[in-house]
Parts: sequence; C-alpha cells; structure tokens
Amino acid sequence: MLSVHLCSLSAGDQVYFYDKSIVIYFSGKRKVLSTSLYNGGYHEDYVAVYNYDAKQGAGMPCEMLADTYVEHMRLISKRLSLDPDHVTGMGTAASMENVAMATENFKELIVTAIVTGGIETNGGRVGDPADFYRPIEKPDKFGTINIMLYIDCDLPPGTLARALVTCTEAKTAAIQELMEESKYSNGLATGSGTDTTIIVANSESPLYLEGAGKHSKLGELIGKTVKKAVKEALEKQSGLNPKRQHDALKRMKRFGVLPGTMWNDFSKVKSTTIKPQYLLEAEKLAKENDMLCFTSLYIHLIYKYSWELIGEEEMIKTGQVIIHNLAERYSVDYPVIDKSSLDGMLQAWKELFNNVVISRIK
Repeated sequence: MLSVHLCSLSAGDQVYFYDKSIVIYFSGKRKVLSTSLYNGGYHEDYVAVYNYDAKQGAGMPCEMLADTYVEHMRLISKRLSLDPDHVTGMGTAASMENVAMATENFKELIVTAIVTGGIETNGGRVGDPADFYRPIEKPDKFGTINIMLYIDCDLPPGTLARALVTCTEAKTAAIQELMEESKYSNGLATGSGTDTTIIVANSESPLYLEGAGKHSKLGELIGKTVKKAVKEALEKQSGLNPKRQHDALKRMKRFGVLPGTMWNDFSKVKSTTIKPQYLLEAEKLAKENDMLCFTSLYIHLIYKYSWELIGEEEMIKTGQVIIHNLAERYSVDYPVIDKSSLDGMLQAWKELFNNVVISRIK
C-alpha cells in the first residue's frame, strides 16, 4: 500500500495513510496541543501532525532508528517528508489499518476523532504500582491508545487544554464501559501507560469558543466522538467488544482467577475428567447469562469494599446471598464464605463455579 487518502476534514485539511503512518496535513493556521515527547506542548506553527506504527512488521517489536525517542521521531518525520521542526507525532504498536474515525457536529461546530488503540498488554488503572523512573533516558514503550482530535473552531490555549481533559475522560469512559481490566492491579483500566493525544483547533475559523468541559456543547461532541472511536479502534485492534466481555471468567481474571488454576482445583475433586473436557464446559458456563450477571454483582461488591463504600461484613453477607442464589439456579450445593477477606470471596466463587461444572460432566 503506497498511499491512501483517508478523508478531507471540515476545514479543508487532508488525511493520508502512507509509510505506516496517518498524517493530517494542515491547509491553514492551526493551534496544536500535544502530549507527545516529540515536539509536544502548545504550538501555533505546525504544518502537520501524525500517528505512526512503530512495529518493524506484524508481530515484531518496535523499531528505534536513533539513540533517543525524539531523534528517532525526527527521522520518522523526515521519512514522511515532513519538516521535523514543525510537526508533532506519536508512535504506537497498533496497526494504522485498524484506525477508527468518528465525527459529530452541532450547527457549525464539527469535531472529528481519529484513533488507534489496543490495551491488551499494558492497560492500567491510574495509581497502579509503577516502576518506570528514568529521567532524561528514552522510554522503551510506544503510545498505545493514540488520539488525534480535530476541532473545527478557534479556541484559546486554556480551552484547548480543557479539551484535552475532556478527551481523556472520554477515553477512560469508553474503557470502563467495556469493563477491561488493568494488567497491573485488580481494578478496571483507565487507559494504557503510554497513551498519547494530539488536539488540533482551527485558528482561522470565525467560530470562537471558550468552553470545552462537560457543560459545553463542544465537550459533548468531544465525548461522543472519542468514546465511539476508542471503542471501535479497540475492537479492530484486539477484538475487545461487549460480546467478548460477556464472560464470567474474563471478569474474574483481574483477581487472578484463571482457567488453569480453576482446573487445578477441579482435578483434585474429579480426577477422572480430562482438562480439555473441563475447559470446554467452563467456557460455556462462563458465558451463560445467570453466571455472568450474578458474577458481575459479586465483583461489584468487592470493588465497593475496596473503595471503602461498604464494610467487610456487608461484603461477606451480601456475597453469600449471591452465591446462594447462583447455587439454587444451577441446583448445586452452595459453598460458605468462611474467610472475612477477598480470598474467602474468591474461593467461594471458584468452588461454586466448579460445582456447576461437576454437575454437568458425567
């Protein structure tokens, strides 16, 4: 694929896909706010912005053409025939072929989000334990959810910054609605550890707005476009969608409940069953409506407790009600939550789940 003209934006700017990159070429003066390490910050003299697939090839690691990330990106800019001093760009391991675009408008205001993303390997929740602290050294990962947000109106710099906040909230809302877990804790992800965002406003537009928060129409359009595009990009890149998340085992994965460990517990009780037979039954059970819905309530109890919104006794008592109801629906014995802790909650659920599988395997 040499070059593809993806679209023309409302202010006349052109979007092209070439050399593993998506580039927005400006047709006039633009205000740009970028979180990229390369030429990031606020600028009014850029001629283009871009998103770049840093992988050397499908399934291969990201490439580095220089000793530092900034110098690497300058070389990428030159390879794209862009002036390295008058552009900002971002790198990612997501494929540009999986780009998602969404546009919303209200009267003469038009907002477009162009997103690539995937959080299957480094999705995290803000505040998770981290180990990256290397001042002035290059980062060893590339942005994962990359957003280019194009706003066809003029904004003062402070409002452009507020638009960045609204955009970030929208990205997090999209991930939360998909119930994707953090890979570093048992919480829900709020993004990846390497996300990058570039916001562009049209300096030449006669429309001038000073609000980009949730009470403003601009904030609403940002929320709608970014949520839609982020969800579509995650589905294209890694198949993350509501249907895939309709699975009790996927919901419990964030607590270390894995099919392998479930099998180990099961085999101690029913040693005559072979592992693939167990896994097939467990997979079917995990997707059933009752198991998924009651498990979701069970998990929410654990979260309420971890957020200090309910006490331990309330969690255990209500958790036992859910376990009892599930056992009745599947006509199996119900386990008792015998420990006043997260371990007790998890052990009771695992035992109940395996009791149902045992009842189905003859």
